[in-house]
Amino acid sequence: MEAISRKRLILRRFLANRLAVTGSILVLLVILMAVLAPLITVYDPLAMKVADRLQPPGAEHWFGTDEFGRDVFSRVIYGSQISLQVGVAVVIITSLGGMVLGLYSAYYRRLDLVIMSINDGMMAFPTILLAIAIIAALGPTIQNVIISISVVYISRVARAVRAAALVVREQTYIEAIRALGGTPARIIWRHIAPNCLSPLIIQATFIFAYAIIIEASLSFLGAGTPPPQPSWGNILNDGRTLIRQAWWIMIFPGCAVVMTVLGLNLIGDGLRDLLDPRTNKAKS
Repeated sequence: MEAISRKRLILRRFLANRLAVTGSILVLLVILMAVLAPLITVYDPLAMKVADRLQPPGAEHWFGTDEFGRDVFSRVIYGSQISLQVGVAVVIITSLGGMVLGLYSAYYRRLDLVIMSINDGMMAFPTILLAIAIIAALGPTIQNVIISISVVYISRVARAVRAAALVVREQTYIEAIRALGGTPARIIWRHIAPNCLSPLIIQATFIFAYAIIIEASLSFLGAGTPPPQPSWGNILNDGRTLIRQAWWIMIFPGCAVVMTVLGLNLIGDGLRDLLDPRTNKAKS
């Protein structure tokens, strides 16, 4: 009953945060847009019709057409599937990998020096340059984009989890469990890991947003999702040279990126206000 009451309290406080609710609505709209893409689009995002090239937004083509006569609205809608697919995959990989590295680094002092030294080395590289280097080695595919972004951000998750685990490891009840013969694996995964979920969840929302930005950036540079498959980044790249003649090719996918990233950041800020005890204490 106490757990249910606490969940209801958290939900009530989250709903009271207008910015977090606004962010949730924005992200929900993008998710619905991606899931219902075949139902809300009329045109094939890959179909070219040169006779209709560079038509401005209108009743027939809501977002206009590009230089090959492809419907920009359909391409933006289907591009949301790529962005969400990359974001979800990166969050899962970085959360699992960062959780393992952070927990074992915090519990085993000998591992801590090795893992954190590698982490510091990874974090010393500029994010986009490291992602481009990995893509250059592996090749421009969606799977390799996911791998490159995950490699870039797993060190940041590991450091956040490690910081939380170091605090929990020094608690008295952990010492008591260890004195009673608790195995390291049991202590790490049953008693320390659950107390590190709050910073992990908060970090995951921001990494989701970062993954969408990095994927769009890589696709814009020609190192991400390969054309003609629609991605917000390569749609922006298609309209780069036509910005004066056909502004709509860049405006609409750009707005989609901004809306999604803004929504995820607002959700992350709301979750941080709810789950971070230091924030709650400061507010009270």
